[in-house]
Amino acid sequence: MLRNIAIIAHVDHGKTTLVDRLLQQSGSFRENQRMAERAMDSNELERERGITILAKVTSVPWKDLRINIVDTPGHADFGGEVERILNMVDGALVLVDAAEGPLPQTKFVVGKALKIGLKPIVVINKVDRSDARPRAVANEVFDLFAALDASETQLDFPLLYGSAKQGWMAAAPEGPKDAGMAPLFDLIVRHVAAPTIEPGEFRMLATILEANPYLGRILTGRISSGSVKPYQNVKVLARDGRLVEQGRITKVLAFRGLERQSIEEGIAGDIVAIAGLEQANVADTIAAPEVERALPAQPIDPPTLAMTFRVNDSPLAGTEGDKVTGRMIRDRLFREAEGNIALRISESAEKEAYEVAGRGELQLAILIETMRREGFEMSVSRPKVVLARDDNTAELMEPVEEVVIDVDEGHSGIVVQKLSERRGEMIEMRPSGGGRLRLVFHVPTRGLLGYQSELLTDTRGTAVMNRLFHAYAPYRGEIPGRRTGVLISTDDGAAIAYALWNLEARGPMMIEPGWKVYRGMIVGEHTRGHDLAVNVLKGKKLTNIRTTAKDEAVRLTPPIKMTLEKALTYIDDDELVEITPLSIRLRKRILDPHERKKDERRRELEGV
Repeated sequence: MLRNIAIIAHVDHGKTTLVDRLLQQSGSFRENQRMAERAMDSNELERERGITILAKVTSVPWKDLRINIVDTPGHADFGGEVERILNMVDGALVLVDAAEGPLPQTKFVVGKALKIGLKPIVVINKVDRSDARPRAVANEVFDLFAALDASETQLDFPLLYGSAKQGWMAAAPEGPKDAGMAPLFDLIVRHVAAPTIEPGEFRMLATILEANPYLGRILTGRISSGSVKPYQNVKVLARDGRLVEQGRITKVLAFRGLERQSIEEGIAGDIVAIAGLEQANVADTIAAPEVERALPAQPIDPPTLAMTFRVNDSPLAGTEGDKVTGRMIRDRLFREAEGNIALRISESAEKEAYEVAGRGELQLAILIETMRREGFEMSVSRPKVVLARDDNTAELMEPVEEVVIDVDEGHSGIVVQKLSERRGEMIEMRPSGGGRLRLVFHVPTRGLLGYQSELLTDTRGTAVMNRLFHAYAPYRGEIPGRRTGVLISTDDGAAIAYALWNLEARGPMMIEPGWKVYRGMIVGEHTRGHDLAVNVLKGKKLTNIRTTAKDEAVRLTPPIKMTLEKALTYIDDDELVEITPLSIRLRKRILDPHERKKDERRRELEGV
């Protein structure tokens, strides 16, 4: 007997920790077996950032049942995965933080779950927090469901309270706590329907795709009808019924705990992974040769941001990484696109450059961070929004996001002002408790580039921003960009403390003494609105006059620390971020100052 369930929650509301506890208490692990915390976040970046990036499936036994659990991404940039996953489960476990309440990603995914008729189970997690307000949050969840046009049956949802970290669930926030996770297991068995099995030959909708170095493309999905065995001949149909390929299954894999095990037969209703196909993609139907009709599928979300990946041509190229050629970068990007259907890779008009389009800044930053850890060197451009044309009116359209900001009342004015300047439109303002306000805006994606760090500066680090793709809307006009110029190195060499000290009046620096610099590299931010070429290699002239030690001491202001995400949104259109395994440097696209002047004049004449 089977149950298939997805866990829906906003980022950091505890879903991966909850799955850890379900694995432990179901007997998937021995009592004395060591288990890594947040075991399903197997990706190194997932562990560091504390977020789930890739959807994963696990399976736990409970009494005479097997429960397939899909742990889904909670960040908006990976929301496209969530939508498709909901189509291969029969129930949804909506996990909400007892202090924060339902947030944008919860709203987005719950709306999709209700629309396709799933009957959710609501779990109010983290009731052990000092600022927890579990009963108020339960009312907020009910209001959210009502606002999303839930049916009467869906509004009559079962509710549990508990702490995944402490490993217990109960019908009331106070407990009892001695039953562990058993109340949740029993509720899933009672409330979630068994999988619906259609009559007929083998059909399965591919929902998750990954590229495996040994097995090739692995496609995961739920078998709608029939069964599948290794070495069985199948055909692949696109959403419109077009034949994609014909092939043979080499392996059928089922989920057992955190392991994927090879099985002799996958049966209808189960979630399995299959290998052996070369062209099948997410949203395609894998079926027996005699099947003519594809299963209905969600279209893949269009990308909203694009950036150009180029070969690193700086004077320091090849000194820190071992993968530097255009062919290596091209092969790696196209290999990534095979396993990540939210990315779109295309050849750029520039030599040895590739345009990478994705769902958001975080998704692109994750790809870059992964590549630099693998030893790649490259330079990347500022992210640009992917614009579209309305089919009927030919009007220019751009992606708009719903932005929810929780902020102290004293800082709300500056937030409203800044987002208005970025063409944002305020939709709602309401108190969220403890002297804080919840502000809701619709803002063009263009206006949010680089805003996260500015928001933290404006609110002294107290604001929390969540964002979610809303819709394509008419283009809202120009948005002012960076107002300051940059300080550009005039020469190659190692930066000297005395030179940096003398330049502090010109603006804050981005480098430290001893760092390698080159002509055309950005070393600081100019206080004025134009760029300034500076010499950071100029040392103090030696004389035979003695000075006191006090005069010799050079005290430097700490430099601006450039993280990858901050660098990507800081640069202008004529600048690049140079990325290596050891360094993140900012530079001008054209390093030679004379060539750069010529390019500026040409752009002015062309009105670019």
